[in-house]
Amino acid sequence: MNFNLNAEQQLLQDSVRRFVERAYSFEARTALINARSTCDAAHWQTFATNGWLAAALPDAYGGLGGTLLDTVLIAHEFGRGLVTQPYLGCAVLAAQTLLAAGTPSQNACWLPQLADGSRKFALAYSEAQSRGFPETVSLRASTTSNGYSLSGSKTLVLGGADAQSFVVSAITPDADGITLFLVHADTPGLSRRVVPLHDGSFAAELAFGQVQVTRDAVLGERGKGLPALRVGLAHATAALCAELVGAMEKAIELTAEYLKVRNQFGVPIASFQVLQHRIADMAAEMELARSMLYALLESIENGDEPARLRAVSQAKSIVGRAARFVCAQAIQLHGGIGMTEEYQVGHFYKRAVVADVLFGSGDAHDAACAAQLQKDLLEKENHA
Repeated sequence: MNFNLNAEQQLLQDSVRRFVERAYSFEARTALINARSTCDAAHWQTFATNGWLAAALPDAYGGLGGTLLDTVLIAHEFGRGLVTQPYLGCAVLAAQTLLAAGTPSQNACWLPQLADGSRKFALAYSEAQSRGFPETVSLRASTTSNGYSLSGSKTLVLGGADAQSFVVSAITPDADGITLFLVHADTPGLSRRVVPLHDGSFAAELAFGQVQVTRDAVLGERGKGLPALRVGLAHATAALCAELVGAMEKAIELTAEYLKVRNQFGVPIASFQVLQHRIADMAAEMELARSMLYALLESIENGDEPARLRAVSQAKSIVGRAARFVCAQAIQLHGGIGMTEEYQVGHFYKRAVVADVLFGSGDAHDAACAAQLQKDLLEKENHA
């Protein structure tokens, strides 16, 4: 996989960075959070107008025909600016799951609306007992004369605060495996509770009280939803890791600048060797995370499913831990000012903490890797 940016990708990265610097300053972000804005309409329209929502969608469905690398470039710059708009939940997680699951006619109907910003979709797959993994589903879809009746709940629905439609995972009696449904937010029996997260963004909890949907609401084939969920989560994990790398970059830049201007004993504290060592450790962790992101992108692009699942778990664990370390060090090197709400650096740590919960924690992914390794070893012993 070629990680050197071509001219179009460089222009994409530059355009997103200009938006963050000019229209999404820390003060503007703070104003949006204080106003409890789940998604600023003007910003979302800017995303659509610039093609950022359509970057990784096929031309046939209103997209620009880009790749995962385009998504990663956008997410990286959003991470530098701590953008709280639901790009990750709606334009990556839900979009890629819908693209992987839907039939050509379904995608032709819905994806253009996502690409032009006129409709937001969110993926409702996580449940209280699932720990962020897609395989555990208890929401039931019982068959009716006209279709299905959905009963159960979903938690931590990214982008779900003001989404008009949800891609919902459920278990159906007429098929083995997980089935995906497209359920509109105004469907009777569906209730939504908006949940503010620690980093200033929002998610939603959904309750399905015998929600009636027709058979046309099934995305793709019954019982075949798990591969699509894994595709969507792989793309979203890559975007989240890119966002965290961008956050680490900016946190290190802010910290290095602060060390140069903060004086103690009549000299800048950047001259203290112990602080130089600490910021060097931060940079080393960031580069390790960047390398893991590259490995994940290569695996998604060229690897088989077992290799991709393993790379997703490894990246989620390594990048998440690096982000928490780097951002925590940034706070410490700033001293007391780093703890204040009015200063930017502490908010990078908040984002890193929330990111660890999304799509399964680092500990949960470590356990998944260990279980897979043990399974592989047992299989080798049995074949020996």
